[in-house]
Amino acid sequence: MSHSPSLALRDLRPMLLLVGILLVATNLRAPITGLAPVLSSIQDAFALGTARAGLLTTLPLLAFALVSPLAPWLARRVGLERALFGALALIATGIVLRSAGQAWSLFAGTAAIGAGIAVGNVLLPSLLKRDFPSRIAAVTGAYALTMGVAAAIASAAMFPLATGLGLGWSGALLTMLVLPVVAMLLWWPQLGPAAAAAPIVAAPRGAPVWRHALAWQVTLFMGLNSFVYYVMIGWLPAILTSRGYSPLEAGSLHGWMQLASAVPGLLLGPLTQRLKDQRLVALAMSLLVAAGLLGLQLLPQLAGLWVACSGFGSGACIILALMFMGLRTDNARQAAALSGMAQCVGYLLAAFGPPLIGGVRELSQDWSLALTLCVALSLAMAVFGMLAGRDRRIHEDDGGRAAPSA
Repeated sequence: MSHSPSLALRDLRPMLLLVGILLVATNLRAPITGLAPVLSSIQDAFALGTARAGLLTTLPLLAFALVSPLAPWLARRVGLERALFGALALIATGIVLRSAGQAWSLFAGTAAIGAGIAVGNVLLPSLLKRDFPSRIAAVTGAYALTMGVAAAIASAAMFPLATGLGLGWSGALLTMLVLPVVAMLLWWPQLGPAAAAAPIVAAPRGAPVWRHALAWQVTLFMGLNSFVYYVMIGWLPAILTSRGYSPLEAGSLHGWMQLASAVPGLLLGPLTQRLKDQRLVALAMSLLVAAGLLGLQLLPQLAGLWVACSGFGSGACIILALMFMGLRTDNARQAAALSGMAQCVGYLLAAFGPPLIGGVRELSQDWSLALTLCVALSLAMAVFGMLAGRDRRIHEDDGGRAAPSA
């Protein structure tokens, strides 16, 4: 018996949606991480000091913090699929603006990229909770892996593109336009009638997630990891060059860190499905970040090892935080609310990272004190990771208490 075309398309929709999710994920880190290897060229072009250069890394994080609470509202108005398509369009616009060659467009484009990424960051966990409720860990790991690989390629390629091919910093950064354009083309089928009919995030009911201790534990775990991670994204090439590495070697190690951050996407999904909770995993990965930072300070000649440790641990903690948004909630609406809270507060905390650490470096004239501060924050992250990793869920009628998962 033959199947109708509409039935066949319906059967293909989960696969097409998964491919679309992975393509969206390629845009959620690479446009930011690709900036660091050419940051010194940008500083020279616009005569930017360390603090103003750090602002280029901070602007996307401020956009994450400001836009994240608005993403669930946007999804309620236009639907998850259309909101994600709009996020891709905003990222594409920001990439073009950033490469226009003017100081104002450099900062405006960077902010636009951050706003687009913020919407994608918040809504993808909600989409997974809605369409892949029994495969949250596996699909989160897959899109985190894709996100990390894209970021690694961008980090490793920017300096050679800018110098070897003569594109300059602006031409090299403009090449990343291919990521949102391809994603928009292949996400377009999700905007049909099925998108209009699909359930979207409903208006909040009951006690807001902001009143739950578990929500704050997830938020601080994500925020501290983001603080340390974006410090490394912004300043690792500078740290490495101060330790005697060439700009090309520093850019390659920056890409190596991104690649290492992608590897946990292969491992955490199967691992977390076998465990009763995620406490020990969160503790181990937080300590791995601390070990990498400490090693980079004490034995910089083994930077390749320490960068891999830091990247692997940070990548694993990012994936765990994203998993918690689905595993610690009851439905897609609540997952979007927790995602918005964690990314608003978490990235607001992270936004202080690059300029604060840059300022500490300028005051001390060395990176040692700055790295020591990041080690201490990684240890605090371990504490909140163990709390967030308990087998608990936020229930709407529990008065702020988290109950064990069913």
